Amino acid sequence: MLSDLVHRNRSYRRFSQSTKIEEATLRELVDLARHTASAANLQPLRYMLSSDAVRNALIFDCLTWAAYLKDWKGPVEGERPSAYIVILGDTTVSRSIDCDHGISAQTILLGAVERGLGGCMLAAIDRDRLRQTLRIPDRYQILLVIALGEPAETVVIDPVGDNRSIKYWRDHQGIHHVPKRSLDEIILGKPIASRIRTVSSLCQ
Repeated sequence: MLSDLVHRNRSYRRFSQSTKIEEATLRELVDLARHTASAANLQPLRYMLSSDAVRNALIFDCLTWAAYLKDWKGPVEGERPSAYIVILGDTTVSRSIDCDHGISAQTILLGAVERGLGGCMLAAIDRDRLRQTLRIPDRYQILLVIALGEPAETVVIDPVGDNRSIKYWRDHQGIHHVPKRSLDEIILGKPIASRIRTVSSLCQ
């Protein structure tokens, strides 16, 4: 079920690095994204794939991980992603990517979960270094890097506490906690049915 995939799709940052991901799997994930909506159907997104250990290491060095975890510099060797998908925008097709890359990235991650994998969207990127490393032509805007692998950590959702902090954190067991706002907090206004009942009671 879609709801199950969504709930299992967490931002994983530690992986079983020895679990390999074939390029064919990465192509399948991009093909899922290819079928999603695009603003004005311009389809400006382009992708670079990496499942090679040497190339993965070069990409890893261009990324910043988990800004809220001040004492953690990112996954250590053995817990690093097995693959990456770099999402680019072709500026000769469109100068404005709108929300295409968000739709694409979420679709790729849901597809990864369905295959027993997990991942993380990364936007904290040393773009100049990554462009040089992967020899990305100037016409392509670097939008996101998706790290992929077999998750090697537990991520749980907590309600936002009394301190109202939304910063994720790890407990002494290494479990990753992510505070989420309640449904009532993010839906504004009373439901229509509730308003009708209120008006009806006032008219009696």
